[in-house]
Amino acid sequence: MVDPTLRLHPGSPYPLGARWDGLGVNFAVFSDNAERIDLCLFEPSGRREIARLTLPECSEGVWHGYLPGAEVGQLYGYRAYGPYDPHRGHRFNHHKLLLDPYARRIAGEVRWTDALYGYRLGSSRQDLSFDRRDSAAAMPKAVVEDDTFNWGNDAPPATPWSDTVIYEAHVRGLTKLHPEIRAHERGTFAALANPTVIDHLLRLGVTAVELLPVHSFVQDRYLVEQGLRNYWGYNTLGFFAPENAYLASGSNNELRIAVRRLHAAGIEVILDVVYNHTAEGSELGPTFSFRGLDNASYYRLQHDSLRHTINDTGTGNTLNLAHPRVLQMVMDSLRHWVQSYHIDGFRFDLGVTLGREEHGFDPGSGFFDALRQDPALTGVKLISEPWDIGPGGYQLGRHPVGFAEWNDRFRDGVRRFWRGDEGQRPEIAARLAGSGDIFDQRGRRPWASINYIASHDGFTLTDIVSYAERHNEANGEDNRDGHGENCSANWGAEGPTDDPEIEAVRARVRRALLATAMLAHGTPMLLAGDELGRTQGGNNNAYCQDNETSWIDWAAAAEPQNAALTTFVARLVALRHEHPLLRCRHFLHAREEPMPGVHDIAWFDEWGQAMTEQAWNDPEARTLVLRRAGRREDGRVELLTLALNPSGEDRIFRLPEPVLPSLILLDSASEDLEEHRSDGKELPVAAHSAVLVLAVT
Repeated sequence: MVDPTLRLHPGSPYPLGARWDGLGVNFAVFSDNAERIDLCLFEPSGRREIARLTLPECSEGVWHGYLPGAEVGQLYGYRAYGPYDPHRGHRFNHHKLLLDPYARRIAGEVRWTDALYGYRLGSSRQDLSFDRRDSAAAMPKAVVEDDTFNWGNDAPPATPWSDTVIYEAHVRGLTKLHPEIRAHERGTFAALANPTVIDHLLRLGVTAVELLPVHSFVQDRYLVEQGLRNYWGYNTLGFFAPENAYLASGSNNELRIAVRRLHAAGIEVILDVVYNHTAEGSELGPTFSFRGLDNASYYRLQHDSLRHTINDTGTGNTLNLAHPRVLQMVMDSLRHWVQSYHIDGFRFDLGVTLGREEHGFDPGSGFFDALRQDPALTGVKLISEPWDIGPGGYQLGRHPVGFAEWNDRFRDGVRRFWRGDEGQRPEIAARLAGSGDIFDQRGRRPWASINYIASHDGFTLTDIVSYAERHNEANGEDNRDGHGENCSANWGAEGPTDDPEIEAVRARVRRALLATAMLAHGTPMLLAGDELGRTQGGNNNAYCQDNETSWIDWAAAAEPQNAALTTFVARLVALRHEHPLLRCRHFLHAREEPMPGVHDIAWFDEWGQAMTEQAWNDPEARTLVLRRAGRREDGRVELLTLALNPSGEDRIFRLPEPVLPSLILLDSASEDLEEHRSDGKELPVAAHSAVLVLAVT
């Protein structure tokens, strides 16, 4: 332990954070507007402060000092002195212990008390008042960390975008109920690295796991007081530290081991990251770190009243990425996860917020430019959630080249089509063709469209076919939260039913939805548990349900109907990997003819006739046929025909010319996955079903 009588040497302003060099630790923290910053050292339990040392130097807004003899494991925090003047955007309060924004490990968790607020809660002056209570006892502490790890021959799988199949999972929910994993490891990175979990992913054929936020996050006070939890984790406390609750061993290396084992299996790891806001909320929120260090720099403030934060995120605050030091922090964080944890990609929560400049969203914003030119991030997969709640907040298709985007038009269009809504032919055609109407510009490719039926935010696949309305009563918001329109249907009964006819229809629609996502151009994403029949009981906003509502029920997954669904999903993914026509690298425009009279992409009605303008605009017509054609490596021409029947009646389709002996690769009406021969003339397509047919000539 450090000798508290030692004095700080000037040290260096770079790198930011706490860096151990074997002889001591360099501390560096940014604040443009502070007048003084103290380094506070704590004994190992974090309960007692053992030294308070003023950082001796400030270089270009970075306060720094070097402490000889300090070691890895040292707990610390900061106190920032300066004006408490909310009308000018300043909220300095040295009574509040502040977490280092660059902390690479965090000890303890927030213990909710009024002392965490920079102002006096309950005061008639609200945030214009000043609170003098010390918050140290309620605050987690930063820990000096050594990131040394033996990666051996680890190498990123580097799966091409066109071959990528994403599995969106929650670290805790994925394994919390897994019976083959040791109890103390369930719900952690150690469980993610378990061979049983990896074998399941390999059986499915997915190429990437996309993890909901794993950055250290806060359990919101209003949730804790209701006996609920911030399950999803979209409330970041620190951008450089893994969430402690996901570390069975308490060591950050647990995540590195998981990444290395997934890489060894050929599976990439993508992190869902939240750089649009922090856990401090609006100006009425607590003071954990950024607000106390330099509120006016870290947050976007309203021009007409610097007292108030801009809330383009719906969480109370918005990070100010227009400030060079804030942008540097985000870029340093991204590089940290790639270089220190070998992460393969990022999904940016509310990505539009990150691209906002003074005039609004800009695909040429400073953040996007910095990200795309960074050598350390070259080749990393980039995915954006292309919306926020600010002005002009819906920007699907407008992100820079190199980004993929969550395509909610695909989600909603496919759900409506299989629900049997009228007038859906043009929409489903566009989505199956990679959403070229949205993404076919500026050299972008079909993979830019992340095609999903369900994600963590909304109904699960099973709930899409089981509920017509949301059922979020357990969230404590009188069922007002979550999406009001889910493009779902219950097919005759709201929720669970013993009616075999309803269950049969639900099973068919469920398989048809999955087939559409996996057989469309673009990048398919599967929500963890959808292949196992997981339900949330109709809750479409389970952000606060850290319980059986959100966790995968592995016991139920073993039931025959769910086991069959898992096999069906694996078959779909295998077909996608086997047939390049299902994952084209370029948009198809019906301009090429792999064989005379046969275009690379074409659309037909159920009688085998090419679609006319009248047919496209017929609101009552629902069936559709998509044929894709291309030349194989052996020189032969492959035709893949996908017949879709969302109606409630079985139909006999006539396949388009040329008539060729065919092989039925998949019929979503049945759990029977055996391939069947066809004469290539007529094709039975059951109600609520999709059939994929292969012909080679």
